[in-house]
Amino acid sequence: MLRVIAGGPGMTWCRARETRNILRQICTTYCTKARARDFNMWKQQFELREPEFNLEYLLDEKNRDVIRKNVANRKGVGDIDRVVELWKRLNEEPKPDIQEKLKIAFLTAASEIPNTSHPESPVGDEDESRQVELIGAPRVEDGLKSIVELGEHLGMLRVSNVNMTTGPSTYYFTDQLAQLEQALVTFTIKFLLNKGFELVSVPDLLHPHVIEGCGFKTSGDVAQVYHLDPSRHERLCLAGTAEMALAGFLGNEVLNEEDLPKRLASVSRCYRAETSDADSALGIYRVHQFTKVEMFCVTASDVTESSDMLQELLDIEKTLFSQLQLHFRVLDMSTAELGAPAHRKYDIEAWMPASQLWGEISSTSNCTDFQSRRLHVKYRTRDGELRHCHTVNGTACAVPRTIIALCETHQTKDGSVRLPNVLWSHMNGQTELRQPDQPTNLQWIKANRFT
Repeated sequence: MLRVIAGGPGMTWCRARETRNILRQICTTYCTKARARDFNMWKQQFELREPEFNLEYLLDEKNRDVIRKNVANRKGVGDIDRVVELWKRLNEEPKPDIQEKLKIAFLTAASEIPNTSHPESPVGDEDESRQVELIGAPRVEDGLKSIVELGEHLGMLRVSNVNMTTGPSTYYFTDQLAQLEQALVTFTIKFLLNKGFELVSVPDLLHPHVIEGCGFKTSGDVAQVYHLDPSRHERLCLAGTAEMALAGFLGNEVLNEEDLPKRLASVSRCYRAETSDADSALGIYRVHQFTKVEMFCVTASDVTESSDMLQELLDIEKTLFSQLQLHFRVLDMSTAELGAPAHRKYDIEAWMPASQLWGEISSTSNCTDFQSRRLHVKYRTRDGELRHCHTVNGTACAVPRTIIALCETHQTKDGSVRLPNVLWSHMNGQTELRQPDQPTNLQWIKANRFT
């Protein structure tokens, strides 16, 4: 039939032309409506369904003291007594308009209750975090250059004279150092792909509800999130980590149990509105934007499975940093350092010999069902039952901090940097960072005005 309509055998030239004109009108009309529909979809406001909290656990009086103690241990702001009170008032209120207000208040209060803490997580402040492993040997030597000194000596790092373009707490990598950034990303991604991870390219712009659903604040004194101009964009933020976008990618999804665990990886820019005057924050340690390779995994709702995945991600991180020949330690983080979403968290701190300090280069967390209940990430069991997934995340490579540890550890007396052999193939066979034969000499001239 399509052949006849399109002017198949037996049709006259005039009928064929008439038919083509009709088809063209139909296609034009359809495309116009499709474009209008797509445009209207862009105009629609973002909507995220209400979180599906574990009310059976939250409202059980037997759990009240445990929840109170957990909130106190984690220095949280959650108030379980208020949650229970609002739930009771909500169910007793007959007026719909007041019901709606109580419902919003209840959901807000319930969302502030942090995840449960692993029974082996150290209780207390950061000082209580427990070292569980020490890998490699520290480089002990006087006169080592810092990353800023090395970068400036090589002519490949710019952290001063950046106010004209970006402002403080930022940087430029150039030449071989910029190549090293790409080499680290390529090395890490290749490793993860061989481990069965699926690579996902993620957006940097996210709705705040997605970020909040992951357990990160987008407003208030502790928020580190950049917001776009609300007069031009309807409530959009810059993502602080690909974890947020990957969690949103799976939002409202129903996975099959036989497809779990699911392993995702992403390379993204990360944006953090944080500042510090501490010495450790100078240079490129604590910056407003940087490149990071993130791992994000989904398991069944079994704490044993998500705990095994947490260990798998930790083993990956340890292998990667060992291949980069870094000296680092693994910390089982204390309850005060878990944040709201984590059930258990391990940090990896690398020794930065020029600075003579331990600097965090990676973190991996088991968030159990904290994020999936807020973002509706579920799976269907083999028996047909719907359950909330567990989510586990980990940093495979935070580029600037990895570069600090790598360059300070592998520097030579002449100011060059020996590269670990796992990076050579990703640096076109280059085995070290050294000054180019004909370095470019730049002089920065401070002017009061442009002419």
